[in-house]
Amino acid sequence: MSPIKNLKQIREKIVLISTQAKEGHIPSALSILDLLWCLYDSVLKLRPFDHNRDVFIMSKGHASIGLYSVLAHKGLIEDGALSDFASFGSILGGHPDRNKVPFVEASTGSLGHGMPIAVGVALSKKISHLSGSAYVLVGDGECNEGSIWESSLLAAEHELNNLCCIVDHNHTTDRALSIDSVADKFSAFGWETIEVDGHDHQQILAAFTHFSSRSSSKPFCIVANTIKGYGIKTMENNPEWHHKTPNEQELALLLGEIHA
Repeated sequence: MSPIKNLKQIREKIVLISTQAKEGHIPSALSILDLLWCLYDSVLKLRPFDHNRDVFIMSKGHASIGLYSVLAHKGLIEDGALSDFASFGSILGGHPDRNKVPFVEASTGSLGHGMPIAVGVALSKKISHLSGSAYVLVGDGECNEGSIWESSLLAAEHELNNLCCIVDHNHTTDRALSIDSVADKFSAFGWETIEVDGHDHQQILAAFTHFSSRSSSKPFCIVANTIKGYGIKTMENNPEWHHKTPNEQELALLLGEIHA
């Protein structure tokens, strides 16, 4: 099955599961879906209990339904678990829990926390002479947290070239506080940076390939320019949908737009 058909199926699942649960940040999940797909389909070397594995941390934990849906589609968690999303006793909460969800490396959701964890993972790999890389996905609004920049300075100071930070730059906070050029900021903190279209798989994969093959001593940042709610025109860049559950009529409209 083509990636496009896979992603349409996953978008539909995200909308349906979130509607059923009356929970979930649908547009945020959709803005990172292409990034997650590329990571889990082509990039990450996932070897449970192997210290040389790649480690992925989704610091942007409120978009958890996007991560769960990709994990289920790749057979890494039981597909049936999705139907209990955000219900009492479910392993799949509104934010990912490393003690409950397979292949979740860190419990996240309090913004700014995943980045320092990833820096710690990358540093521990360096000290222990382990292979594998640390990847962390953060939101652009999350980059207003001081812990992001303190961690960035530390990563550059220790030359953590095994660390890749992916910024979901969907401009969601621009109305309140614009972060301007994210790439320039990471560069100023001593990182190698690259900007890509966060929905173009060719560009995304080329950036990951460059990260894994380069000889630089700097940590690496991919600024992914994305559209919040991507793939559903009614939701795209529409702040009304930030944490909204569709009603019956809206659900039919959203599903129709996914498959248009």
